[in-house]
Amino acid sequence: MDFSLFDRRRYPVVSVETGYAEWANDYDATVAAGLDGPLLESLTSVNWGRVRRAADLACGTGRTGVWLKSHGVAAVHGVDLTQQMLEIAASKHAHEQLHLADVAGTPLASSAYDLCMLVLADEHLAELAPVYREAARLLAPGGQFVLIGYHPFFLMRGMPTHYHRAMGNREAITIRSYVHLFSEHFDAARTAGLGIAEFRECVIDEKWLVSKPKWREYLNWPVSFALVWSG
Repeated sequence: MDFSLFDRRRYPVVSVETGYAEWANDYDATVAAGLDGPLLESLTSVNWGRVRRAADLACGTGRTGVWLKSHGVAAVHGVDLTQQMLEIAASKHAHEQLHLADVAGTPLASSAYDLCMLVLADEHLAELAPVYREAARLLAPGGQFVLIGYHPFFLMRGMPTHYHRAMGNREAITIRSYVHLFSEHFDAARTAGLGIAEFRECVIDEKWLVSKPKWREYLNWPVSFALVWSG
């Protein structure tokens, strides 16, 4: 479902490429660490230290790559649609390779990865099936696909993925988004030959609010989720 069906803020909407190009320099400072960090730490079905090679789809500024390297992943190959984000990722030296490409059609080798990651990006995909197929193609036998997303509850309550332009009056801008129910994830994964291994949800609590105190009005709302799929 297109997010516009639920949009209450009515910010101007831009494409993924335009939005993340403009947001790149401020991204790390403005995206709450609570969206992905606690979920990554909570996962019990992934043995990070045994991952020899990981594909970091929609790697952005390299946040996930840095986390993977710090948790013992030997080699991380990143893919992103936005050159500005890739340049910041390159400056962090967490990725062995970086590629400018769509997450649904990467130049990465088939059956070559113990782990695929897609973090805080699925809401920008009009359809989920292509990225699930791509993850299944990339995974070696027994590999895992970890998807961490912005919770559809937030989107359906009218809160878009957005940023403030650095220049001028700091205008708020929405990046084109879509609402995907969890049943859509299940159907796309099953069609791609993947099975569910773990499912977690992150709810805004007092600890979460330390990094985003202005979000207190959303206390106890589910803000993000993690799905682990096995090949």
